[in-house]
Amino acid sequence: MLGKILLTAAVILGAYLVIRARMQLGREQTTAAPIRAAAPLVPPAVLRATAYGLAIAMIAGSLLWLYLDYAAGREVVTVRIINANTGDVTTYEARRSDVKDRRFTTLDGRPITLANVDRMELSSRP
Repeated sequence: MLGKILLTAAVILGAYLVIRARMQLGREQTTAAPIRAAAPLVPPAVLRATAYGLAIAMIAGSLLWLYLDYAAGREVVTVRIINANTGDVTTYEARRSDVKDRRFTTLDGRPITLANVDRMELSSRP
């Protein structure tokens, strides 16, 4: 705990020192003669088009990821519950998004909670 506090204090102190050094450097440069700006290496129109293209690609990728995650969650899977003591097997069907740790909800809405001796096996529906 003390290490975390010391690390945070060190980061704050470092940031303070960097900002203070930049402010002093900025004051010294104002007395120098202005430097003529060089021509840009890449035209601004190309940079703007590239930025818009990257933004569109990121948004499209995010939407695709969200759709694939939603589709995978809606997939119907077969849940086999195996009692480790007796070897009895009970089979249910549920959506993949409804299966959590030791609990799941079947397609017909029944909530199922596994006992400590039960084992769960998931498989895609044939």
